[in-house]
Amino acid sequence: MTFKARKRLAIFVLVIGLPVYIAIAATIMSNMMSQQIQMPKTIEFLVYLLLGIGWAFPLKWIFKGIGQPDPDAPPKQ
Repeated sequence: MTFKARKRLAIFVLVIGLPVYIAIAATIMSNMMSQQIQMPKTIEFLVYLLLGIGWAFPLKWIFKGIGQPDPDAPPKQ
């Protein structure tokens, strides 16, 4: 995948994908909290932790090196 395509994909993930993921994660947690069964605080913390950072690991390859100059660009003179 080219650098330019990765940069566009990273912007798409941050602008569209992440808000959708946040809405889904908030819905999941809201449904878990509205149940009559009380979860232990440690399990609740682990679910929050998993939902909070779990999205970043599969997408790490997209964001790696995005802030650097384009390596495929011709050198400036």
